[in-house]
Amino acid sequence: MTGSTITPQTTAHALTEREREVLAAVPGELFIAGRWLPAAGGARFPVLDPATGDVLCEVADAGRDDALDALTAAHEAQAAWQATPPRERSEILRRAYQLLVDRSNELALLMTMEMGKPLAEAAGEIAYAAEFFRWFAEEAVRIDGGYATAPDGASRFLVLHQPVGPCVLVTPWNFPMAMGTRKIGPAIAAGCTMVLKPAEQTPLCALALADILAQAGLPDGVLNVVTTSRPGEVVEPMLRDGRARKLSFTGSTQVGRLLLAQAADKVLRTSMELGGNAPFLVFDDADLDAAVEGAMAAKMRNIGEACTAANRFLVQRGVADEFARRLAERMAALKMGRGTEPGVVVGPLIDAAGRDKVTELVADAVAGGATVLTGGTALDGPGTFYPATVLTGVPAGARIGREEIFGPVAAISAFDTEDEAITAANDTEYGLVSYVYTRDLARSLRLAERLDAGMIGLNKGVVSNPAAPFGGVKQSGLGREGGRVGIDEFLETKYVAIPAP
Repeated sequence: MTGSTITPQTTAHALTEREREVLAAVPGELFIAGRWLPAAGGARFPVLDPATGDVLCEVADAGRDDALDALTAAHEAQAAWQATPPRERSEILRRAYQLLVDRSNELALLMTMEMGKPLAEAAGEIAYAAEFFRWFAEEAVRIDGGYATAPDGASRFLVLHQPVGPCVLVTPWNFPMAMGTRKIGPAIAAGCTMVLKPAEQTPLCALALADILAQAGLPDGVLNVVTTSRPGEVVEPMLRDGRARKLSFTGSTQVGRLLLAQAADKVLRTSMELGGNAPFLVFDDADLDAAVEGAMAAKMRNIGEACTAANRFLVQRGVADEFARRLAERMAALKMGRGTEPGVVVGPLIDAAGRDKVTELVADAVAGGATVLTGGTALDGPGTFYPATVLTGVPAGARIGREEIFGPVAAISAFDTEDEAITAANDTEYGLVSYVYTRDLARSLRLAERLDAGMIGLNKGVVSNPAAPFGGVKQSGLGREGGRVGIDEFLETKYVAIPAP
């Protein structure tokens, strides 16, 4: 069985007039205190199209002083912003939601150009991103507190929830719009100001988002955006400054550990959505059609470049061969190319480093005895493409079973018993999400309780939803984003003791 091949249009691509228009509409400067400003010294860095390697444009390259200027703007805006009526904050988010929906086509095209996601999937992310603004627009007016009598009756307890204060938000490249709204939405709703540092690979979506929020009426200084090719030089000074009171980070566990150490200096509130190594368990009694459909969703969302992507496919021996055959057929049929081309499902990986890591992980598994059913070989340039790949017989010690793949590779191994499957699934430092396919209700409940994960997809290949709490256990992170608890990460609890009347 052979894998998909790159379409000819991708080998030489000139930007269309529409693509040039979309790029030209995005401000390429830093957004500080409501103004678009160049970086100190005029520094800039290029934004690349991963499908071609071409430079799309250049944006401002912030340094330490720019970051501290942005933090100053957030700090100075905090008092007035937290005094803003909740309904006003809610209406700003609602207007921003509508602007995202109205501009979904151009924003999807922008996203496809800068990070490679196929256009249809990019449009889906814009819709998903917008929902965070709608959800937190509704939560902004529901921040509550409490009033209670002390057990001895001698006093009363008054409980208030107040904004944490200025926040530093660090977002990844794989969901450049949704990860922005998932952090910005609750911060605005709670009454916090913020500095957003987007990933170097995908600054354009963040800049477009800042422009939309300004148009929605967000006051100057509430949201500040610093784009940079030097993240360490920009983020660390803000964390050690003393005026920031909260860090929210989505990215790798390795970087998360470093940022936690830096945040400890000023004892910042932290939210961490880190790496994953999701197991996808298929039992003998599963509906195989549903399991394969769920596997495609869990593996191929964002070309596998997602912390929630199914990494390890653990399939009960009685159905392992049939599941692998069906999955390989589906994966081999996927069209690969630049995400703007009709019918493309597999776009490029984000950069050469990402493609090289996938290549190394597959080679290590094959050297250990794994069999390639489809794909398995990186394509020559231009672009950073890797075909949809299915491996079977993956050995227990293979790197691909312990490291986040972040690519379109399904690594399958077989198990015999439920206990064996649970042990294998939990044998990782990560604990973000686990997927389970079975028609046995009792087994479903047992697995939901025994799997070490913050989220469970039960006969479902996608778990993300703005109305649900997103987050993991172990080294997959701290705190939750989304759902009713998402706003709590941006609120402090204050207790007031009052004498009995």
